[in-house]
Amino acid sequence: MNQNADTTARPRHLLMRALFMLLMILAYQLSVTLLIFLTVIQFVFLLVHDAPNERLAAFGRSLGIYFKQIVHFLTFVTEEVPFPFSDWPSEN
Repeated sequence: MNQNADTTARPRHLLMRALFMLLMILAYQLSVTLLIFLTVIQFVFLLVHDAPNERLAAFGRSLGIYFKQIVHFLTFVTEEVPFPFSDWPSEN
């Protein structure tokens, strides 16, 4: 009886994992677009002020950590689902 419960729970878990993976692929694609936008803004800021914006640089660091979290989730390194299902990564 317990074995039947395990066999039905496993496909549900895999289906949820697949759904989260699809959502994380979409989040990754949106994040790449954001990275391109951030890069252009940071370059313009550098041209105008002769120095990069520190707040944008800090966000870039946390965005890099977010990319890493997504890749780790998609490649089964971790089971923790990244933002928006957990906290946004800090730059530490």
